[in-house]
Amino acid sequence: MGASAGTPSLWEAAKAHLKQRYQKPGNVYLGVVMRLDAVASGVVLFARTSKAAARLSEQFRTRAVTKEYWALVEGTPATKRECVDWLVKNEQRQRIELARAGQSGAREARLNYLLRELLPRGAWLEVELLTGRKHQIRVQLASRGHPILGDRKYGARSQFAAGIALHARRLVVSHPVQKETIELIAPLPPTWRGLGTSDQ
Repeated sequence: MGASAGTPSLWEAAKAHLKQRYQKPGNVYLGVVMRLDAVASGVVLFARTSKAAARLSEQFRTRAVTKEYWALVEGTPATKRECVDWLVKNEQRQRIELARAGQSGAREARLNYLLRELLPRGAWLEVELLTGRKHQIRVQLASRGHPILGDRKYGARSQFAAGIALHARRLVVSHPVQKETIELIAPLPPTWRGLGTSDQ
């Protein structure tokens, strides 16, 4: 959700849109419930009230949501795999690293992935994110020899057109007031076109 200098962030642009659409005087509340790394693409989730933000955040905390990501990675991964690790932030190197269970500051990270297809540029994975740690998908895949295309921070040798080849494809949550199921799907960005992927 970051932006380059002089460019409004997605959060700022969304607040400006709400202010104009509803003719709101003064400041507009907009809570960030699900964010993305600035180098990734896909679904983000905002809440227009603090109560909605709290209720949605509780769903994330209790893992009552479904989070699906698509990634293009280097190498040839297993057809499907469960990944369980402990992650910790290395303050000196400003990156997330694998840790031992019980290590100070370490947090458990879980995900499942399924190999969708082997493409000329890399392997196309469907990732089910079970926890939501910073850089989790990037670190867990890279630690198994499959860094995400373009992710030089975590060892990728390949380049990607813009940012890295990580896309928050799908999010399923319960509406914070009406309790109905909401499914959000983000189409692939132009940077994925021509690589053998599709929106199916």
